[in-house]
Amino acid sequence: MRKITSALLFLFVAQLGLAQKEVLSLDHYVANVSKAPAMQDQVAQIYVRERTQASTTLRGDNLDGRVVLFIHGAGTPAEVAFDVPVEGYSWMAYLANVGYDTFSMDTTGYGRSTRPAAMNDICNLSASQQAAFIPTLLDETCEPSYPFAATTIESDWDDIDAVVDYLREIRGVDKVHMVAWSLGGPRAAGYAAQHPEKVDRIVLLAPAYGRDRSANPPDSIPAPGAAFTKQSRQDFSNNWGRQIGCENQYDPAVSDAVWQAMLDSDPVGATWGTGVRRAPRTSVWGWNKDVVAQTHTPMLIVSPVHDAQVPPSSVRNLYEDLGAEEKILLDLACSSHNAMWETNHEILFNSTLQWLGQGTVDGMKSGELRKGY
Repeated sequence: MRKITSALLFLFVAQLGLAQKEVLSLDHYVANVSKAPAMQDQVAQIYVRERTQASTTLRGDNLDGRVVLFIHGAGTPAEVAFDVPVEGYSWMAYLANVGYDTFSMDTTGYGRSTRPAAMNDICNLSASQQAAFIPTLLDETCEPSYPFAATTIESDWDDIDAVVDYLREIRGVDKVHMVAWSLGGPRAAGYAAQHPEKVDRIVLLAPAYGRDRSANPPDSIPAPGAAFTKQSRQDFSNNWGRQIGCENQYDPAVSDAVWQAMLDSDPVGATWGTGVRRAPRTSVWGWNKDVVAQTHTPMLIVSPVHDAQVPPSSVRNLYEDLGAEEKILLDLACSSHNAMWETNHEILFNSTLQWLGQGTVDGMKSGELRKGY
């Protein structure tokens, strides 16, 4: 009974905070000498957005256990994914409202962070993606000026390390919590496996786990192929539409707001045709079964039931392989890969709050949960 009461108290406190607190939005830029192949050894400015109450940082409070870093997936920038400008849909603001100091970061090539020059050349898209711009911007497909993946998981880890050290310094903490989505799984949890002394608890939504992924980089770095990818509004809508399993699973107004924020984060891509979101193509390795088995960082792993991008079976593999004793697999109903933008987002947000604050969800430290059914 005490455990249930504790969980309900957390929900009540969150709702009370959401009703009463004003949350600020602040911008930071962290300079980092890039390891991304497309801009090796150049200085990248890594964009970091902060959502916090003014009193959280100005009073000089001890922020141990209250600094959270959000890390994006393969396409959508972090400030778009986690700070949707619709009341109640910002994952960052939800936590900030109850006293967390929340930050999101864009790795090199995403959003408001420095983009390699190769991403400004439409010819560095794959031929199939170039075809979407014929005949409006191109007469025919063209040869790339930079025929390689722009970034790597190693360059992402290096960007993350620069931001983590920056947050540890400005907030006076030893560790930060991490919340990540999709390819953010290998980014955040792969980083935590290398730096467990800097990471507290982790929440992973639909993590892109590869049990048998190679431990080593490809034979050729940079890896041959397109430098970056694009997503149009039609691409965005089609991808989401194939993952709808429930009536009223999401509000179209939220979809509109997310797409507009996507274009706002990419002023160059916004001018291509009717507007696209660009993202670097990233070579990924590591964060496989062997790495995960040696990882003991407590994790809440969320698997949306209708996810058609990261199969729920691979998310379960991660849960089974993870070496941590404190781990929860949350099966989230009526949700797609875009769960934080959908009707059941409050379940996701409150479960995150419980996990980061107590190390439990509904009183459980480990095991499997089904919510939203």
